[in-house]
Amino acid sequence: MSLWVFGYGSLLWNPGFTQVDARRAVLHDYHRSFCMLSIHHRGTPDLPGLVLALDAVPGGQCTGIALRADDAEADDVLKMLRERELVSSAYLERTVTLQTEYGPQEALAYVIDPAHEQYVQLDLEAQAQMIARSTGGRGPNPEYLYRTAAHLDQMEIVDPDMRWLALRVQALGHAE
Repeated sequence: MSLWVFGYGSLLWNPGFTQVDARRAVLHDYHRSFCMLSIHHRGTPDLPGLVLALDAVPGGQCTGIALRADDAEADDVLKMLRERELVSSAYLERTVTLQTEYGPQEALAYVIDPAHEQYVQLDLEAQAQMIARSTGGRGPNPEYLYRTAAHLDQMEIVDPDMRWLALRVQALGHAE
């Protein structure tokens, strides 16, 4: 069984593994949202940042990419993803069904646990302010936002909130 992973945020531009196949994909009943406080990768416990998560929303949808790992590397890729994505247990590892141009595709996805203390619901201005000021172990939070927004644009995936956030964080003095 091949390992497929759904990329919707940093996995779009930094998957951490070589893909042998990639397909545009849509996940229904979830949306991409800056709803997870980042206390490791893009912020600290004292000054948390925000990272994207899949937030369950009936009737929602998130367009991203289904990435297939080389079968010979699947165990190592899964281990790496778990170390990276499950660092604080705010994400839940789930198998989801994506819709692709080739039909349904089962894939691994990391979704937010809405009961976790790192789950937040903030308006866009509050998100921009938090992203603009935060830096963590993997770098500045604005970099994460800009790279994700740029890759969505390259893939012609329209995400008005992401575009607004990128422009607002830039206006707050954090250039790309």
